[in-house]
Amino acid sequence: MLLQNQKLMSLFSIIIPVYNKGNHIQNTINSVLNQTNQDFEIIVVNDGSTDHSLDVIKSINDKRIKLFTLENKGVSHARNFGLTKASSEFIAFLDADDLWKPNHLDALHNLIVDMPSCALYCMGYIKQKSEKSKIRAQFGTIADGYKGVVSGYFKNSLPFTIAGMGAVAVNKAKFIEVGGFTEGVTHGEDIELWTTLALQGKVALYNIVTVTHLINIKGRVSNLKIDDKVFPDFNQFNEAERKSKDLKVYLDNNRYAIALAYRLAKDSKNYKFWKNQIELENLNKKQKLLLKLPVGLVVTLKEIHQFLLEKGFYISTFR
Repeated sequence: MLLQNQKLMSLFSIIIPVYNKGNHIQNTINSVLNQTNQDFEIIVVNDGSTDHSLDVIKSINDKRIKLFTLENKGVSHARNFGLTKASSEFIAFLDADDLWKPNHLDALHNLIVDMPSCALYCMGYIKQKSEKSKIRAQFGTIADGYKGVVSGYFKNSLPFTIAGMGAVAVNKAKFIEVGGFTEGVTHGEDIELWTTLALQGKVALYNIVTVTHLINIKGRVSNLKIDDKVFPDFNQFNEAERKSKDLKVYLDNNRYAIALAYRLAKDSKNYKFWKNQIELENLNKKQKLLLKLPVGLVVTLKEIHQFLLEKGFYISTFR
């Protein structure tokens, strides 16, 4: 039940892990402080930053900010640690270089009130590479402005996953029940957790854009070299995949993205490991082609894709 009458407890605990985001964390925290709904606490977990992130955070004077500094153990550990310090019933996550529109928490609150007892609460978001390159996340056949429980979460989470990091809230008790983020996983830890939650309960979505997710920012985990990335073990969902074709297609598309990354890195061993887990019928023609073309040509196509993205043109291999 939503805790609306407890004066000693904030409605939301906002967990922000930070690692070397000194050039962005000010704007990120300001986007929280500028919310129309001011009923929150901010838990900033400094994950062993070596730049000026800590100085920037300390310069922000707001009693709702709780700052903790840890030895660097990765974003999953930082988020899980933040949860242990959270006092609110609902947890909202925000990366240290992403931004919320002022109505984000109000919209989430309205969704929670209207759709109680869901496992996940999600908002619409934009992926932004530059001022010219802004991509509105599209969720299958779900219309812009839709508000309600999602029917077919996995089917509608392509080409973009409905639960985007920075655009979700989860009940704290439910988060603890499923074990939080898998520590040590550096890439895809959110997909793993959201999949677990979506299998166990309903997902609510208010499909208006309230979040800007910045991509290709220096220091992002997604920018690590492939050898430094640790991916989730999606085989934990094998039994559920046998029961749900939509889940199998969804996870195979995520396996494909990992396999393609290894192929671009010319790591044939890991490429084959991930490719062999995929049922190729679950991929579209473009995806199958990229797995067959010579590696050099795939690299060239990737460079062209990045160039077009910089110019504001988005071409997805997922459709």
